[in-house]
Amino acid sequence: MKIVINGGGKICEDLANTMHAKGHQVSVIEIDKKRVELLSQRIPQQVLLIHGDGCNPDFQRDAGLENADIFVATTGADDVNLVSCEIASLVFNVRRTIARVSNPKNNRIFRRMGIEVVSSTTVISRLIEMEVTEGAVHAFLSMTQGDLVILEISLAAKVKNRDPEGKQVADIAKLLPENSLLVAAGDGKRLDTVNGNTLLYPGDTLIAVCRQGDDDKVREVLDQLW
Repeated sequence: MKIVINGGGKICEDLANTMHAKGHQVSVIEIDKKRVELLSQRIPQQVLLIHGDGCNPDFQRDAGLENADIFVATTGADDVNLVSCEIASLVFNVRRTIARVSNPKNNRIFRRMGIEVVSSTTVISRLIEMEVTEGAVHAFLSMTQGDLVILEISLAAKVKNRDPEGKQVADIAKLLPENSLLVAAGDGKRLDTVNGNTLLYPGDTLIAVCRQGDDDKVREVLDQLW
């Protein structure tokens, strides 16, 4: 898969490293020269690094956008992300554009333009369903802002000599602090989104989202399921 990223901040750095490690072809566009120099030391040499304006079609072309599958805008400016995604879609017919959105009030605008939105108020489970995040959940979850905390927890059992019963997500959710979410679970190799009827078992890896300060309580609840 060919991925082009506009914005060379920490989010981009994590995403580029993760996606390259998974065997995907990655290009990065960054307008700040000092950041480009720093990125050249922190991401693999195989990642194409372009110094330029990600809203300029010429630099997008240099990054290989004509053959890209996904364009991701990760700058801290919503207007820059919107414009760069629109150019990627309209000029280069990129089938999928994803943007970091700092102001939740702008979410509707981005969605109307056909741009997938990532923000602190987005339901996190939606990220995990995206093909681009398969194997790279942590990189994309770092795009969330605000006071949210992402937890990865391995469920353990304190019972012996019998098979513990599965616990329903709906029942577990009642025990968690307000505004906490259980969003995905799996065997550590693959994650699937959960719903209220999903059964969790000891040994499962669980992705949870909660507010800062509630993470210890969430861990305590999950640690005492069996």
